[in-house]
Parts: sequence; C-alpha cells; structure tokens
Amino acid sequence: MTRSITRLSGILALALFLSGCINQRTSEQPPAPVEPATPETPVQQPPPIQQPEPVENVPQPPKLRSINWDSSVQPLVASMLKAEGVTDGSVLLVDRVKNSTNGSLQIDKATAALQNALANNGKFTLVSAQQLAQAKQTLGLSPEDSLNSRSKAVGLARYVGAQYVLYSNADGDIKAPQLQMQLMLVQTGEIIWSGNGDAQF
Repeated sequence: MTRSITRLSGILALALFLSGCINQRTSEQPPAPVEPATPETPVQQPPPIQQPEPVENVPQPPKLRSINWDSSVQPLVASMLKAEGVTDGSVLLVDRVKNSTNGSLQIDKATAALQNALANNGKFTLVSAQQLAQAKQTLGLSPEDSLNSRSKAVGLARYVGAQYVLYSNADGDIKAPQLQMQLMLVQTGEIIWSGNGDAQF
C-alpha cells in the first residue's frame, strides 16, 4: 500500500514537473503576430471638390449708336436748295463727307445719304459718282480724298464742268456730332450758303 502511494506520488510529481516545463516553454515563445483584418470592400474616398475657375470680367464693347444720316442731312439740304443766287440747272459737285470728330463714322453711308437727299432736287444736276471717281483718277487724287484743299476742289469741279461744290463735315464729339455744310461758287471761290445741324440718331 505504501509502495503504491509512493508510486502515485512519483507519477504526480513527474506530471507536475512536465506541466511546468510545458508552461515555461509556452511562456518563452513570442506571441504570434496579429495581422489587422482588411475589409473586403475598400472604402471609397469622396472625389475632391473642384473649385470653380475664377471668371474674368470681359468688358463689353461700347454700343455704337447708329446715326440716321438721311434724317440728319435732309434739313440742311432743304435749306441749301432755298439759297438765293443759285442758277437752276447748275452742275453741283458733292464732296465726300469729312470726319472731324473724335471717333470713327460711317462716312460712306453719310455721303450716300447726302447724294440721295439731292437726287431729283429740281435745282442742281449732280456730278455722278462714276464721273467723280474717273475725274479723281485722271487728276491723280485718291478715291477717298475729301477735298479739303479749295484748290483741289476748284480744279476737280472745273474738270467735271461743275459750277458749285458742296462741302460737308461732321465735327465735335462722336456721341453727338454736328454736321456742317458749305456751298461754294467755283468761279469765284465764294461761299454762298452755309448751314449746320445736329446728327440725328
């Protein structure tokens, strides 16, 4: 009996010894590394907010006021046709309207309106635009030449057989130009009529 107890004690002591060794080995081993769990679906980042590009303020070009040339020249032409001392049926040379304003004007339209206002006037016979262009070319003048020089005008008028020259000039501020007209007797260079008026818009 004593022998079996001693034997059992020995077995227990051995078992305790072995379990201590196992525990000691387990505690000596480093812990296994823990890997972080990765989510199955990646979290999508919201797209970056795009800042709107700054809008540059483009200056608007100034609105061009259109001059009503027909309304502007008709009162002046009507006044000129009543001028005294003008022989009916005389030949009239109409010069291009000159721009003396501080801006740009549609001079061709102004000159055409002047020609139209004088068409069928019953007092003057007009030098045609074709005659005038041909005469300027023959005399070596530019087609756009406004006859600022009275000597040029007289020479051209005599070449085309005109007794009168009508000068027209737009002057002053471009926003409110004034029209000035002068009727010159070619033979003497005398200004026999002059008038002025505001351009009509």
